[in-house]
Amino acid sequence: MDVPDNQIESGLVFENVQTADAALAALYAGLRDSSPIAGDNSGAILGTYTDDLDFYATANSNGVYDLYRNQHIAANVDIYSFWSGSYQQVYLSNSIIEGVSGSSSLSVSDKNRIKGEALLARSVLFFYLWQVFGDFPYPVTTNYQVNQTLSKTPTSEVGLKLENDLNEAIGFLKDEYRNVERIYPNRKVAQLMLAKVYMIQHRWAEAESMLKSIIQSPLYQFQSDITKVFIKSSSHILWQLKPKNPGDPTRENQTYYFNGVAPYSYALTQNLIGSFSGNDLRKTSWTALVTVGPNTWYRSDKYKNGANNSTEYSIIFRLEEAYLLLAEALAQQNKIVEALPFINATRQRAGLSALSGITKEVLLNELLLENRKEFFTEMGHRFLDLKRFDRLTDLTSVKTNWKDFHRLWPLPQQDLLLNPQLNPQNAGY
Repeated sequence: MDVPDNQIESGLVFENVQTADAALAALYAGLRDSSPIAGDNSGAILGTYTDDLDFYATANSNGVYDLYRNQHIAANVDIYSFWSGSYQQVYLSNSIIEGVSGSSSLSVSDKNRIKGEALLARSVLFFYLWQVFGDFPYPVTTNYQVNQTLSKTPTSEVGLKLENDLNEAIGFLKDEYRNVERIYPNRKVAQLMLAKVYMIQHRWAEAESMLKSIIQSPLYQFQSDITKVFIKSSSHILWQLKPKNPGDPTRENQTYYFNGVAPYSYALTQNLIGSFSGNDLRKTSWTALVTVGPNTWYRSDKYKNGANNSTEYSIIFRLEEAYLLLAEALAQQNKIVEALPFINATRQRAGLSALSGITKEVLLNELLLENRKEFFTEMGHRFLDLKRFDRLTDLTSVKTNWKDFHRLWPLPQQDLLLNPQLNPQNAGY
């Protein structure tokens, strides 16, 4: 858990709201550039780790290739990058939380907003560390003497810690966005994160209540046009991150685009393409066929602006996730009829027929499939969904080297050597 070079001097930064917001801006830049929710991170790496993406860069030094082949080890460079990038942003979050708490000049409303956003950002980071590594250190301070010997928090306790943090963030934040482009999260984003925690814990009724509060909010409207889902001005977006410079493409566009040549990094798997029925508009609108001689591949084509981009930001959370999570929570409570409209919304937008008269088992299978077709290459959905459904073993039929212990990554060897308190290593590594 390295301390970033750009440490925050809280005595100066938190004297006024302008410099405090600048600290928050640095945190969001870090989330955009080096965190699990960066556009070229979880969506790509966890997509190759499961069955949504093939990976074509085969250099021996490339850690993603080893993850793709499920032959990764604790010294994998991309596992370390995922881990260290997360903890760098956790450190910045903790710096902001401590600075705000110790400030005597900020107003109460500004303190609440800034602390709420930092708590939420930290919770998103911890959520990914929890799902990918299992037991992991949960630092809540910038004190390096504490953090360098911190032991792992058992996964059974992480959910409670996240629940407490997210409830605190919910109490601090407001529903109103502080920017019309929704580039800063609001209370509803914190509520969606808490609902995701509840879903992992199988607390279906609590998740249902939280998700309904989002869906019923006048802030959001379901986007019925499949071609406008990834347009930054749409009111179905809960939170998005803008590119670094005006006109820059999203990181997703940069990561997945190839045309007229064989793929040099990522391409959609035939397994994923085969999951779409022929009339599914997501296949025609969100994927692109690339042909070179006798060979064909499909690329992800959700973000289309490769130059002079003025219409697309990287979407972190959108309303469709709340819809499908709510359908799942209702199905788990045997509320099948009540659940159907929330899966049918995305199906019918994609040109598919509405589901009706089905069993709980069939509905849950359809929900797992619908999540895959709706969220491929977004935020590591496929891995997170398979894990939540306890269906990661499905990968044994399509991933030659997939083993049960691959539900977790190994803790990075570099940090295990620095802090023996992180032992034991995750099973299988």
